[in-house]
Amino acid sequence: MADQQIRNMEDFAAVSGISRPTISKYFNDPQSVRSSTRERIEKALDQYDYRPNIYAVNQNRRQTKNIGIMVPYLADPFFAEIARTIEMMVIEAGFRPIVLSSHGSTELEAENLETLRSLKPAGVLMAPLGRASDRGAVEKFCRDVPSVLFDSNMEGMGEAFIGSDNVSFVEQTVGYVTQTGSPPCFFEMKTPANPNANKRRIAYINAMEARGLEPRVVSIGGEGWAFEEIGRQGAHDVLEKGHLPTNTVLCSNDRLAIGFLAACYERGLRVGRTEGCALRVASHDDHPFSRFTCPALTTAAHDYDSVAQGAVDTLFELVESGARANARQETVYPAKLIVRASA
Repeated sequence: MADQQIRNMEDFAAVSGISRPTISKYFNDPQSVRSSTRERIEKALDQYDYRPNIYAVNQNRRQTKNIGIMVPYLADPFFAEIARTIEMMVIEAGFRPIVLSSHGSTELEAENLETLRSLKPAGVLMAPLGRASDRGAVEKFCRDVPSVLFDSNMEGMGEAFIGSDNVSFVEQTVGYVTQTGSPPCFFEMKTPANPNANKRRIAYINAMEARGLEPRVVSIGGEGWAFEEIGRQGAHDVLEKGHLPTNTVLCSNDRLAIGFLAACYERGLRVGRTEGCALRVASHDDHPFSRFTCPALTTAAHDYDSVAQGAVDTLFELVESGARANARQETVYPAKLIVRASA
């Protein structure tokens, strides 16, 4: 009998001699069945080496223990890091995380939302594409499923938004580099994939004007999420044509800055604060690889733990209360300046 193939809960009920409803009750809550019955079920589980399809079990619950986590591009180490942090917090809370990536695709993001809907999640933590999102699809999903947005804020979507204060990022980097050297230009993609880029450009312009300095924005071509290569090619083009208006460069994000540093290396340009350096480069995000670049990258860092904990806590408050929020909440955390050798 132990070698008999057990395909589903019905098969297990048949071979164990325990009713299907009792087994289902056990899988929903082991403490809900009598101790003697629980012992019989657990002995049969060991004997027949059966483990239920937890997602199939969840479909029969009004509210599952599934928590969806959706990010725009999981290959980006920033999103991988914050998704990992959120995932561990969800597990520690006794829920089951389901992590999905939209890979920069509008269509895949909409498909991911439908996949999550079919799994009847207790709630979803979502970093949407933003500008590239199907706004109607995101709005409809957030109406149907308790959702908390993080990183990218789509106004009016979800019960709450938890993220980083982009003004804080830029104010700190502009303040530091202007105090220690020449005023910076702002190096960005002309068509950014992430909506935070637009907020950072505006914050840069405001920060420069508040100091009586002329904002100088250098916009490069390129679309998509291959930021390092876009930054590298854009830097080569700008440096080749002599279009860099200052020797201090403030990049919109660390991944663009990594590409910029690569181009400088290939052109034999030294970057840093020491004598003989041609340029200073600073950026935003504290990308997990930014401390390993050559030179190490000066940047403004996300408070990863606070954003992750705030998003998870906010969602669980919604899940536990069983009610939707009366008003959408927005919480943003300030950045922390990290000075390294590049600036």
